[in-house]
Parts: sequence; C-alpha cells; structure tokens
Amino acid sequence: MDMKQETFSVIIPENHGGKRLDQVLALLCPQHSRSRLQAWIKAGFVSVDGASLKQKDIVYGGQSIAVKAQIESRNEKWIQQKIPIDVIHEDDDLIVVNKAPGIVVHPGAGNPDRTLVNALLFYCPELEQIPRAGIVQRLDKETSGIMVVAKSLKAHTKLVRDLQARKITREYRAIVHGQLISGGTINAAIGRHPTLRKRMAVTDRGKAATTHYRIIHKYPVCTDIRLRLETGRTHQIRVHLAHLGHPIIGDPVYGGKRRPPKNASDRLREKIAAFPRQALHAVRLELNHPSRNEQLTWSAPLAKDIEELLETIREEGGSLKGER
Repeated sequence: MDMKQETFSVIIPENHGGKRLDQVLALLCPQHSRSRLQAWIKAGFVSVDGASLKQKDIVYGGQSIAVKAQIESRNEKWIQQKIPIDVIHEDDDLIVVNKAPGIVVHPGAGNPDRTLVNALLFYCPELEQIPRAGIVQRLDKETSGIMVVAKSLKAHTKLVRDLQARKITREYRAIVHGQLISGGTINAAIGRHPTLRKRMAVTDRGKAATTHYRIIHKYPVCTDIRLRLETGRTHQIRVHLAHLGHPIIGDPVYGGKRRPPKNASDRLREKIAAFPRQALHAVRLELNHPSRNEQLTWSAPLAKDIEELLETIREEGGSLKGER
C-alpha cells in the first residue's frame, strides 16, 4: 500500500497557551480537520517539544509542535476514466460541475467505475490526494445539477465545515405530483426506514431535517417548485415531499404508484408515467470562497429532460398560476 508522509512543525503562540493540544493544533492547522488531527495525536504522530502527549493535555506558548504522519494514499482503488463532465467554474481551489442525470458520484458496490469521481480524477489527477476526491456534497445518481469539488485539502476542510455549519446555500427545482396550495417549510426528522433498510423515512428516531419550498407554477396535475435545503440528510428532498403527499414525478423509490388524474390528456399521462427518474435538479449553489473570502453564486440550467417534461405539461396541462 502506498504511503506518504505529512511533516510540519508549528510554534504555539502565547495567546494559545493553556489550551488543549488538539484545540491548539486545529487552530494552527486549519487545512486539516479536527478529527484527522486527533487521529494523528492518538497514533503518536504528534510531539510537543519532543514528547508525546494526549489530545486533552494542556500546552503552552513557545512550545514546538512537530507532526510526522504516515498517510495511506487516498482513493487508491479509484481509477481515472475519460468521461465528459460539464465544468461551470474552475480556479486554484474549486471545480464547480453540472452533473448529468444517471451518473453515480462515488465508486461503490454495484458501481465500481464510470462515476463522477472517475471522470474528475481524469480531468484533475491531483484530486487523488484529497479526501473523497474533493467531493463536498453528493447528489443522488438520478438527480442532476450543480456540485462543488475542492481541489486542495485546505479548501475541502473549509467547505465541509461551512456545509456542516449551514453556510452553503443549495437550491433545487422539482416537479411534483398534485397541486400544492402554497410554499412553506418542512421540519421532519429523517432516518432509516424501519423495515426497508435501503430507504429513508420520516421518523422520530431520525436526525433533524429542514426543507424550505416555494411555488414557481401550479398546473392542474402537478406543481413546479423551488427548494432550499437547511440540512443535508440522505434523500432529504425526496423523503420530505413524499411525506407532504406530493412526491416528485418519476421518483422510483418514494413516488409510490402516484399517477396523473384521469382528466389529464393521454399524451401528458404517458409523458409523466414514462419519466425515467426523479424530476429533481440542483439549480443554484452559493458559498464563501475558501481562499478569497468572497461570496460566490453559480447556477445550472435545468436538465434537458426536465425542460421537455415542463414543455409537455405547459402544452397539455392547461393554464398555470403565477410565481410566488
């Protein structure tokens, strides 16, 4: 197994004296996550003035912290593959992509390759040294739209922390069955389904989850909505909308057997019934740039199949009601 060594040293400033070793190390080394630094301390890779300490031990100003960590080569089983990707933005710290539907983000059981990660490693080989190949947040296989990838360890650590602190704004578009009356907020905890372990569900035993939504257009058979995530639970939007009684069109897991009403035209009924995936698209991303301290926003146009679905809905679905 390939190994690399991470070696550096820092002098503890006087104003950090009297704090725990792991706290000081996290303050002085923001490019590394606190959990990673704690693991290095436990493994004996960290010394203070030549002595090994525990993470809770107090350190003092003027002491020298030395790190000599042996790190396994990250993502060693993930291969580079020349797969087209739609890059919206790129700089020294970030790659912002518009993910196509039908592509899995990470290699895993059943999907060993041909994933977004394989494509990114071909496009930017240095991502091999970043945890999760730089992926900050995931989209489901059949969800399309905007994603951010970190190109440096410092950027990845900063963006993951911002995501956990709810400082990154993620907005989506979805086409759902039925007519929603108005916009609102869904506050419902999400956890594993009690019997179907591959599914998520609204459950009192789950983790807190909040989704905000507003109506863009109402049609006789469905509603076009915009959503903003406050939390990021697995399948959150899909589970919350199904819980609301308005599952996403095409959702094979949470859509149930919901079908358009009988008064819909045959063409519209066929279009909705045949839609091959959940009609969900990540449309907007806003974050603070990890190096420039600048608030940036990117948008990804709706995927072609969702645009075609909306076109059929407009042509066959009757009059629409305005934006809210």
